[in-house]
Amino acid sequence: MIRAMKLHEYQAKAIFARYGIAIPDGSVARTPDEAAATTASFGGRAAVKAQVHAGGRGLAGGVKVVSSPDEARSFAAGLLGSRLVTNQTDAAGVPVDAILVEELADIGSEMYVAVTMDRDHRGTVLIGSAGGGTSIEQLAAEDPDAIITEPVDPVLGLMPYQCRRVATRLELSGAALREAAGVLSALYRIFVENDCSLVEVNPLIVTGDGSIMALDAKMEVEDDALFRHADLQRLRDRDQEDPLEAEAADDDIAYVSLDGSVGCLVNGAGLAMATLDVANAAGAAPANFLDVGGGATEEKVAKAVSIILSDPKVDRVLVNVFGGILRCDVAARGITMAYEQLQATQPLVVRMLGTNLEEGKSILAGSGLNVTFADTLTEVTAALSSSPEDA
Repeated sequence: MIRAMKLHEYQAKAIFARYGIAIPDGSVARTPDEAAATTASFGGRAAVKAQVHAGGRGLAGGVKVVSSPDEARSFAAGLLGSRLVTNQTDAAGVPVDAILVEELADIGSEMYVAVTMDRDHRGTVLIGSAGGGTSIEQLAAEDPDAIITEPVDPVLGLMPYQCRRVATRLELSGAALREAAGVLSALYRIFVENDCSLVEVNPLIVTGDGSIMALDAKMEVEDDALFRHADLQRLRDRDQEDPLEAEAADDDIAYVSLDGSVGCLVNGAGLAMATLDVANAAGAAPANFLDVGGGATEEKVAKAVSIILSDPKVDRVLVNVFGGILRCDVAARGITMAYEQLQATQPLVVRMLGTNLEEGKSILAGSGLNVTFADTLTEVTAALSSSPEDA
């Protein structure tokens, strides 16, 4: 399981083109010489963009308009093989293994449009703004009324009049309004037919001749729907993902890396969320969200614990298991298996309830591991409040 599979800009644009959305002419380059050659084919000027799964590339130096093939080669040489740090990445950034070299567009005006899920409206919404570009997040924060929100009926879908209404509020008229309405309809079809959680264009532009073109493209596909899209699965770029999250995804383990030091092993997403709250209440920031699942085997539990212990930030592990389909003894054997394989020494705080509780406790008590048992969440909080050395 992965939270959502993100596509690179060039991958999303290829899908856009299949739905009739105009995009700039461009080519992916993986070497500086390829970037220079493509720039030369465009007359010596081009837009060169780092292909990473993160927004904010322009402000972080990952996008540049170059004026010669040599400038493209030099810029590409500095990007390829580097790690780009943006306002949407951690301090380590994300690797740049490819760049997109595109023909320059004649930009008349810029807009922002997206189709996404919205909790407030409990469904899909089409959103937009007449002010697109790199400052869209700032615009949304400073002037929320500048953001257009058009809820979509889940039965009827996005209606043509809604597309025209949004296009009008994007300050378009005439042929540009009609073309933009068609683009909005196409974006919604992309969203639905590819099981997306987000389809975004920033910016969507009106060119000098009044045409509509997508200068950028972002798509995120729902992880639970990927089994229906073998073609999209092939577009996954594992190198853009957190290594531990990618490893967990390969074993169908729901894992999200966080910034704390307490590794959390839990069965059940709701219990996992509550466990994170308990850890935070104790002043012990969690290092991860992890739901090993109700039907996990000893081997799967061991794999989950191994992933937790592979995080260098983890200085102790909190186990909160409600034994049902996953029995407490199975969880205990999986935990000890992982600790033995890795020869790990991090202390454990263990709260177990349910099926084969006593067997599970007995296995852990006899394992030689540094285990503190807790029967209530209050006891868990007290145990986590102490330092790892005291555990």
